Parts: sequence; structure tokens; C-alpha cells
Amino acid sequence: MEVFSTYILAFIETGGLLAPLLFISFHLLRPLFFLPVVFICISGGIMFGAVAGTFYSVIGITLSSIIFYGVIRWMPRTFDRLVRLKQKIIGKHSELTTSQVTLLRLIPFIHFHLLSLCLIEISTSFKEYTKSSIISNVPLAFVYTSIGQWIANLSPLYFSAFLIALLPLIYALRRKEVIIKWQDFFQVST
Repeated sequence: MEVFSTYILAFIETGGLLAPLLFISFHLLRPLFFLPVVFICISGGIMFGAVAGTFYSVIGITLSSIIFYGVIRWMPRTFDRLVRLKQKIIGKHSELTTSQVTLLRLIPFIHFHLLSLCLIEISTSFKEYTKSSIISNVPLAFVYTSIGQWIANLSPLYFSAFLIALLPLIYALRRKEVIIKWQDFFQVST
């Protein structure tokens, strides 16, 4: 992984004026290489600085989310399977809010496109999904780009403390209503 990351950093740094385009396109190719979003954002902070790196990362992550939206809408059976998988993981009657998705995206080991699926479920249109996606992508890009080197060298103790501090926020920002369908509440025995 270190050799691959060094190779990618050297390739993008020698790109000159095309470096931002290469970086944004690498965000789009990231799922094919099974690389975490955090790794790309940290690299953007190292290469371009906090402001430009955040800007390029937001563009790349948002384009990746839009492509995911198009692909998942193009394959409805896969969408249904992913929704069932999400319901098994999170719960059948729980929906995450945009605020919760924003906080969960700050946790590096939670799958990025699973959270995008949660945004698709709560959005009523493509425009609303894009808006929610941008809102939830900006803190992710800002945090990991601006303190990328610090996060890379963070000790496990401080990292665990950060995750434990996020848990009460996720609970406090949850949706406070549960909708149970009539058939689910009164199950008919056959």
C-alpha cells in the first residue's frame, strides 16, 4: 500500500497544470482500487494544501457520489439488495438524517457508498440528493485534508477517543420518529 501511494503521489505531483484534474479523476477511480476516501483526502492535503485540496476533494467526492446515484438507479435489483443489506445493518425502520450521515462520513471505516445509499433513500429527487451529498462531503474533505498529516500520525488512543466522542452526537442527531406500517405491527398469522 505504501509503494502504491508513493507512486500515485509522485504521478500526480509531476502532472503540473493537469495535477488537479488527475487528482479529481483519481477520486472517480478510487472505488476500482478499493482505496478509502480518507486516503485520497489526506493525499490532497499533502499535495495541494488545505484550501485547494479541500476544493478538489469536494469536487471529486461529489462527482463520485453522482456517478453512484446514476449507476444504482440504472440497476434497480442491486439497489433493492443494497437496501435490504442496509436494513439488516442499521434496522428496518430507521433512517439516518443528513447530519448523521455527515458525522458517519468522518469515521474512516464506514463504507462511503453505503452512506450515499442512505442519502438516496431520504432524498426525493436528484437535486435534493446532490445537495445532501455536497453538505455531507464538505466536512469530510475539510477535516481529512486540513489535518491529513496529523490524522496519519494519530495514535490509536486519540483516534479511539475521537470515535467515542462522535457516538453521542450521532445519537443526539437521530430522527426521533419511527414509522411502523400496519402490516408490520399486526402481523397476520397464516
